[in-house]
Amino acid sequence: MTPPTVLVVGASRGIGLEFTRQYAAAGSRVLATHRAPADGDRLRALGAEPLLLDVGDATALAALARRLAGERLDLAIISAGVYGPRTQGLVAPATEDFDRVMHTNVLAAMRLVPALAPSLAAARGTLAVLSSRMGSVTLMRSADGWLYRASKAALNGVLKAASIELGARGIVCVALHPGWVRTDMGGADAEIDAAASVAGMRRVLAAADASSNGGFFNHDGEPLAW
Repeated sequence: MTPPTVLVVGASRGIGLEFTRQYAAAGSRVLATHRAPADGDRLRALGAEPLLLDVGDATALAALARRLAGERLDLAIISAGVYGPRTQGLVAPATEDFDRVMHTNVLAAMRLVPALAPSLAAARGTLAVLSSRMGSVTLMRSADGWLYRASKAALNGVLKAASIELGARGIVCVALHPGWVRTDMGGADAEIDAAASVAGMRRVLAAADASSNGGFFNHDGEPLAW
């Protein structure tokens, strides 16, 4: 039996690295993208096939689409993301901060989703974006980190729109909240480690079906409000 093929975008560190580690250990064929050439050796050591990619580079994204031509993707996870300035309250972002956060968290996904769709459709696979509860408009109770919040709310909109079109092609599209995770982004005081977060999200993804399409889920499977 052919093992499932999983693509992890943003696999160099943190949650993306842990997704790569766990799926490779479970026997999946893992394609793992990374920015720094040195990170490729670590991903290869985990059993993944490293693919050099800067999600902010439109030319590199087009090259990835060509590389994936003819591939059947059972699962694609868009994990790459940045937090940006850790503001408290309504602090106007600098233009360069706005561009970096929105280009990484939103524009990259809007370029990746159409590029990945043919390979996902061929396998009737699942597309997941790593979002955040901070991007939920309904659940928002603070303005802290509002640039990051805005970017994740926008990413949720991208995922929801994609689910309308791609669901008709047999692709299940979901947004995931990993929890407050102990990574470089989440910090040492976060509530959950990456291994537990990813194990939970893998269970959510394994159970995802047509009824999950267009949904937003916590790492433990709880549906979240947009």
